[in-house]
Amino acid sequence: MRYGLLAVLIGAATLGGCAEGVLDPKGPIAAADRQILLNSLGIMLAIVIPVIVATLGVAFWFRASNERARYRPNFVYSGRLELLVWSIPAMTVFLVGGVAWVGSHEVSPRKPIASNVTPLRVQVTSLDWKWLFIYPDQGVASVNYLAIPAGTPVSFELTSSGVMNSFFVPQLGSQIYTMAGMVTRLHLQADQPGSFRGMSAQYSGEGFADMYFNVEAVAPEKFAEWVDATRNVGMELNATTYAQLAKPSAAVTPFTYRSVTPGLFDSIRVSDMQSGGAMSHGSPASMRAEK
Repeated sequence: MRYGLLAVLIGAATLGGCAEGVLDPKGPIAAADRQILLNSLGIMLAIVIPVIVATLGVAFWFRASNERARYRPNFVYSGRLELLVWSIPAMTVFLVGGVAWVGSHEVSPRKPIASNVTPLRVQVTSLDWKWLFIYPDQGVASVNYLAIPAGTPVSFELTSSGVMNSFFVPQLGSQIYTMAGMVTRLHLQADQPGSFRGMSAQYSGEGFADMYFNVEAVAPEKFAEWVDATRNVGMELNATTYAQLAKPSAAVTPFTYRSVTPGLFDSIRVSDMQSGGAMSHGSPASMRAEK
């Protein structure tokens, strides 16, 4: 009874980590990522489990007390065994590689999500140590908070103000890097309304632990209401307010900007608006050397 209870507790503790992660997808890209993971796991287990069973079977059959087992000290080679030993690993490599190749191209970050709904464009900038989201078509922006309409593809353009970071919303799909002077692209979608946690998956200095943001997927009409409400509160995001925002700070409470200067994201991407001071603030020595 005690061992049964212990097994249940260990199982509960182990599976508890599956919630709100890559094994609990809420969008088509995350679901495809999970399928690649499960397919690869299944192929590998199809090899690992027979090997473990065969190892135990050989050890049991050739035990010292089994007089029916033949003792062959002069055995040196078997073509059939060589074929078996090399063909199975080769087949595993080809199968796992094929699954990864086909699956990863299907969920390429640059590949738009097929939908009849017009995608929402969001421009993302990673700063020390917070996330800036600009909605160019709506003319508003937010910090550490990303509102999106459920059932609508979201087309992200991402860059960094300095140190390299990694944008990742585990329940919506693939992560992608943000790099100064460059723009990466990512397409995600939330199938249903809900709250999801986003993060930086790349260490970027002393404030990295607080570099989280909330993703709120809402009904399209609720998203329109949020945009209207945002346009009536907060400051304007321009070169001056961006310079203030770009200064290193951690655990920033989410807030919004009522308007955004057109073309600001492109200005951030070029070198004259990158936070050079933040580039070296609290960054690993290797990153400072790369600069």
